[in-house]
Amino acid sequence: MSKDSNYTWNESKTIDDVDFSEENVQLFRNLLNQKEEKAGEGSIASMEIGQILKGHVVELTPDFAVVDVGLKSEGLIPISEFSSPNELELGHEIEVLLDRAEGDDGQIVLSREKARRQRQWEHIVKHCEEGSIVQGKVIRKVKGGLMVDIGMEAFLPGSQIENKRIKNIDEYVDKEFEFKILKINVERKNIVVSRRELLEEERSSKKVEILQEIQEGELRKGIVKNITDFGVFLDLDGIDGLLHITDMTWKRIKHPSEMVQLGDELEVMILHIDKEKGRIALGLKQKDANPWEEIEQKYPPGTLVKGKIVNLVSYGAFIEIEPGIEGLIHVSEMSWIKNVTDPSEIVNKGDELEAIVLSVQKDVGKISLGIKQTEKNPWQDVEQKYLVGSTVKADIRNLTNYGAFVELEPGIDGLIHISDLSWIKKVSHPSEILKKGDQIEAQILSVDKESKKITLGIKQLSHNPWESIEKILPIGTTVKGLVSKITAFGAFIQLENGIEGLVHVTELSDQAFGKVEEIVSVGNEVAAKVIKLDPEHKKISLSIKDFLIEKNQENRDDIVVQSTKKNPNKKPN
Repeated sequence: MSKDSNYTWNESKTIDDVDFSEENVQLFRNLLNQKEEKAGEGSIASMEIGQILKGHVVELTPDFAVVDVGLKSEGLIPISEFSSPNELELGHEIEVLLDRAEGDDGQIVLSREKARRQRQWEHIVKHCEEGSIVQGKVIRKVKGGLMVDIGMEAFLPGSQIENKRIKNIDEYVDKEFEFKILKINVERKNIVVSRRELLEEERSSKKVEILQEIQEGELRKGIVKNITDFGVFLDLDGIDGLLHITDMTWKRIKHPSEMVQLGDELEVMILHIDKEKGRIALGLKQKDANPWEEIEQKYPPGTLVKGKIVNLVSYGAFIEIEPGIEGLIHVSEMSWIKNVTDPSEIVNKGDELEAIVLSVQKDVGKISLGIKQTEKNPWQDVEQKYLVGSTVKADIRNLTNYGAFVELEPGIDGLIHISDLSWIKKVSHPSEILKKGDQIEAQILSVDKESKKITLGIKQLSHNPWESIEKILPIGTTVKGLVSKITAFGAFIQLENGIEGLVHVTELSDQAFGKVEEIVSVGNEVAAKVIKLDPEHKKISLSIKDFLIEKNQENRDDIVVQSTKKNPNKKPN
């Protein structure tokens, strides 16, 4: 038998019929080995879990496809794992992945989906690299971003979805985009992709193109993408431009959000282009004529204007006299008669009123207005109306620590200082003499039209007793009065004419004592001698001690006189 002849075993042969030559024995061994190898090819032991096998669809049920991969049993694959109806034809050859050697039912477990993804992973690793562009579909939202189907699942981080702020990430689910592969991890079989990088690259390309063609003065449409305190950033289809708050409108606004919102489309004018820095300045108000151009001719000082209060600030109120033209009514120009500290005391937002133009500053866009100028200034002829020295009647409007305010007429107030209430009484507070709401008579002391101040006095209507005090109460005069106040240094005595005098502690008694209260009490009537006068400082010094000494001396003299009368021969001591 030659080496190349096919050796077959004939069951009719006996052992004696076999040729046991060395050549035939070796050939027989080879045939046995081939038979074992062939048998082993269809065994589970020869397969690895995760291995991709080829099989044929041999049977179909409503839920499963039965696939024969040449092993001891067929595998069941859910119909849902087949992407094409063609794959579900009987006899169709497909690739499957050996998921488990034996399932709960004793059958092998196969997966069409895992095989497909394995082939997709192999394809991506073979044909793609980091930086490659792939097409994909967003399939679901996960923590930190989205999952994308690019043939296999890839992770799209939230920060790589867009190059602008995202309102709702759910809007991207079930949509197809192009993505850039950022990272491929072969060991973990995962891929990270980015859409933002593609958008940024596209934007950079558009930016260069736009910077080359855009011209100052032309109009462009843009979408509001960001709002700040100082202005609005617009996306001009690939390049950002800044619309500064001062270029949004000719009228005054506090914040850009008063005019625009995120996502608004605006037509703006290109004001300036910095190609080196890639910056574009935009204008919105420049599309309209500048209402301030002929403002000086239109509103010269003294013009009466009408308008509506559009804003109140601490220092005044802004009134719009025409669209884009606002003037300021300062608090000092609101009233002739009131010291206005808050504009809401006089006007409210939304009020319509008349005002007088005081000044126009075209270069800085300012108009100063006044509303008090629409009425007569009550202080205009106040000097002629209230002559110094004349007597007036007025109502007490308010009391303060330093005096009393009186209303001479609506808008004209005067002050009676506390020092001008009485010649003789030391007044600590005006309420000791006056009461709010009372009508009093007073004398005009001074008038200052510019400062809007009038001072009055009550004491000036009566004679000043201090001018003749030395004649009325010469030193040595004995006076009587009531103790009005006691202090550590003495006692104050209220005299009959209303003048107050002080008895110093050293002048209270001709006898030794401890406290002032041991000698006098408030309300006591006492007699004393005038020992010192100070008309300039309105002071009188009294002495009870001198009065007592004098009285004691007189008593002794009386005793001597009486004794002499009884005994004429006795000589006085």
